[in-house]
Amino acid sequence: MKACPVCHRLYALGAGFCQADGTALVSAGKVEIARDPRDERVGSVLLGRYRVFRVVADGGMARVYEALDESQQRSVALKILHREVRDDPITVERFQREFQVGSELGHPHIVEVLDFRRAVDGSQVLVTEFLHGEELRSLLRREGGISIERAVRMLSQAALALDFAHARGWVHRDLKPENLFLCQTAEGDVLKILDFGSVKDKSDGAKPLTVLGTTIGSPFYMSPEQAQGLASVDGRTDVWALAVVLYEALSGQVPFQGPNGPSILMQILLAVPEPISKLTTARGLTLPASVDDVLSRALAKDPATRTSSVGQFAGELGQACGLVGTHTMWAATAQNELARALQCIPASGAPALVHQPSPRAPSAMRAPAPVQARVAPLASEPDIVARRTPRWMLWLGCLALGFLVALLVALTR
Repeated sequence: MKACPVCHRLYALGAGFCQADGTALVSAGKVEIARDPRDERVGSVLLGRYRVFRVVADGGMARVYEALDESQQRSVALKILHREVRDDPITVERFQREFQVGSELGHPHIVEVLDFRRAVDGSQVLVTEFLHGEELRSLLRREGGISIERAVRMLSQAALALDFAHARGWVHRDLKPENLFLCQTAEGDVLKILDFGSVKDKSDGAKPLTVLGTTIGSPFYMSPEQAQGLASVDGRTDVWALAVVLYEALSGQVPFQGPNGPSILMQILLAVPEPISKLTTARGLTLPASVDDVLSRALAKDPATRTSSVGQFAGELGQACGLVGTHTMWAATAQNELARALQCIPASGAPALVHQPSPRAPSAMRAPAPVQARVAPLASEPDIVARRTPRWMLWLGCLALGFLVALLVALTR
C-alpha cells in the first residue's frame, strides 16, 4: 500500500499521486503519523493489526477511521462507538448485529464486513472494507439531484443486493441517502448499501432493537407499517424507503414533509404525494407520466397493494422510461450507455428528453473506454434499446381521449 504523507490517505501500489492534494505517494510504512492529542487512536495500532491513519467521519453514535490492515496489506474502515454509548446494551447489540448480518450477506453491492472485536480500552471496533466515493446524501446536497440514467443504475444495483437479503430473511429498515454509498468508476456509480444495524431479524422470536423514539431522527423514509410499529414489517418496507429516496433524488425533495417527526409520520400515513413528473421540470428533467404510476405503486400505504419487491420496482422504473431488458442487465450497464438508450417520452407528446453523457471523470480516474459503433440488435441478441411511440399514435390517443370527454359531458347534461 501507498499513502499520502500530507493527508494520510491510503492508495493501492499502482497509484502515483494523491487525488486530494496532488502529493507524490510513498510507501505506507514510511509515512510518519503524528499523534493527535484530540484523538489518541490516530497513529496507533488497534487490535494488533490495524494502523490508524486518519479520521474519516464523526457521527452521533460512532467515529470512522481509515486504517491499514498490516496483516492483509489493504485499507479498511474502523467504526468505533463513542464512549458515551459504547456501554448501552441496545447500541452494542445493534453494532453486533451489523457485523453478524454483514458477515452473512456477502454481496458486491453490500459493504464487506471483516472483523468485530473489543479493543484494549473497551471500545467496540467494527472493521469493514474502505470505500472510495461518497454517500448519496453528500451528492444530493452538492448537486440537488441525479439524472434518470443514474437513478436506474443505482436502483437496479440496490435491487440485486436487497432482493438477495430479503430472500435470506433480512429486512434493512433504515434505507436513506446516508446509507447508500456511491463508489465512482469509469462506467458509473457502484452502489454499496451500508449499516444493517437496524435490520429486522429473520427469526420470528427476535428481540426488537428499535422503537419509534430511536428512529425519529430520520422519519422521512419510514413506511406506514414501520411508523405504526407493526410486527408485520417485511421487504416491502425497503421498497417504500427506496421509493422515497428515488423521489428525493429525482425531484430534490422528499414526498412527505413536516416541521417535526409526528407531523411527518402523519403525512406518511395519510397524505398522497404530488406526482414527481410535476416537480422534476424545475431541474430540467422531463419524465413520462408512467414514472408517476411506478412510484405510486411503490408508495402504496397498504403493503398488500405495494410493489412486491425491489427488483420489480427497478424493472418497472426502467420500463416506464422506455428501456428494454431487466434490472439485472441495467445494473451492469455503463451509465453513459444507459443515457444513450433512455428516451423518456412525456405523455403530453412533447419532444423526448435528450440525455447527455455524464461529465468526464477527473483526470485522476481512469478514462472511460471508447464507445464502439453499435448496430441494431438481432432478435437473439439481448440489448438495451428505447421504445419510441409513433407520433400518429399519440395524436390518435389525444383525439380518442377528447371524444370520450365530450361524450361524458353530453351524457351528464
